[in-house]
Amino acid sequence: MTMLRDAPIVAIVPAANIEEAKRFYGEKLDLPRADVDVPGDDAVYECGQGTQLYVYETEAGKRAEHTLAVWIVEDVEETVEELSEKGVVFETYDMPQLKTDEHGIADIDGVKAAWFRDPEGNTLSVTEAPW
Repeated sequence: MTMLRDAPIVAIVPAANIEEAKRFYGEKLDLPRADVDVPGDDAVYECGQGTQLYVYETEAGKRAEHTLAVWIVEDVEETVEELSEKGVVFETYDMPQLKTDEHGIADIDGVKAAWFRDPEGNTLSVTEAPW
């Protein structure tokens, strides 16, 4: 299956309240809308290096129990500060395998990461991961 190696990938996020989700992704996260045709009130947002985030409306609004999308950033601290100023709230964890500081930033073996939730409760993340 080598055909997937060069194929772009899109993260997909469910939303029961699509208008609130669009405000969050478009305004708080400052993601530009992609100029693509999608069904109903769904929305696609442009992210780095040709990647996209597709937000679709669903009556059931199924919140994922895992991290749905991760943005690879150069500076987690700067990104957390900027997003916090826009009203994004970062999660704090105090578990044996995962501890965050007062800003919601964890240092996992030298890799910094932070998690936050969208209006539906889906977990998203920013990280300095080297991949």
